[in-house]
Amino acid sequence: MPIYEYRCENGHLFEVMQKMSDPPVTACEECGAPVARVFHPVAVHFKGSGFYNTDYGTAKRKRETEKSASEGADKHDAKQADKKDSKSSSDTSTSSSAKSSD
Repeated sequence: MPIYEYRCENGHLFEVMQKMSDPPVTACEECGAPVARVFHPVAVHFKGSGFYNTDYGTAKRKRETEKSASEGADKHDAKQADKKDSKSSSDTSTSSSAKSSD
């Protein structure tokens, strides 16, 4: 059976073990004032393949990955441009040497 925590208007806290099908408590056990059920956030940590700590990153981590991705893309583009330049210059030199031998 679950344990439910209640708080009255006067600030008293108490726990009640009751079935899920039982009606909720309406009055404080100490002073008889109306009560409300207290809800707490539940900590969930998924384990196993497919769940990574980095999946739940912060805004800082997001900024860092975007920055590194943009820098990496710039470096990659520069390398591709260098390859094209060197390839086109080598093609030009081989074609000119082939013409001169004819």
